[in-house]
Amino acid sequence: MSSHIPPHPAIRYLGVTLDCADPAELAGFYSEALGLPVTVSTDGFVFLSREGSPGLGFYRLDEYRAPSWPDSSVQKQAHLELGVDDLDAAQARLTALGAVVADPQPLPERRRILLDPAGHPFCITL
Repeated sequence: MSSHIPPHPAIRYLGVTLDCADPAELAGFYSEALGLPVTVSTDGFVFLSREGSPGLGFYRLDEYRAPSWPDSSVQKQAHLELGVDDLDAAQARLTALGAVVADPQPLPERRRILLDPAGHPFCITL
């Protein structure tokens, strides 16, 4: 292994991509929830973002299996943390969009755990 380390190339964070069965459906949920527009859309991939900011992608996985949180038989691969000003109002909006309130709720006065329409756990936090 060479001791010479090349200079830092221009690398920037673009976003996170979640696997799912239906990228358009899941992107629609997060687009409405976060107010992010679709910037890339193909049959197998959708990306939400604003110019110059990181975004959120959704990739079609034909044999997708939703995480079984809190049971670990199907591990969660990642989860999103969303900041909110009002837990009850945010929870009401997100469940109206298709999210499901998870069980259990360890700290419901500070954070709520929800499942998106594809089953990915995500948190809304004060």
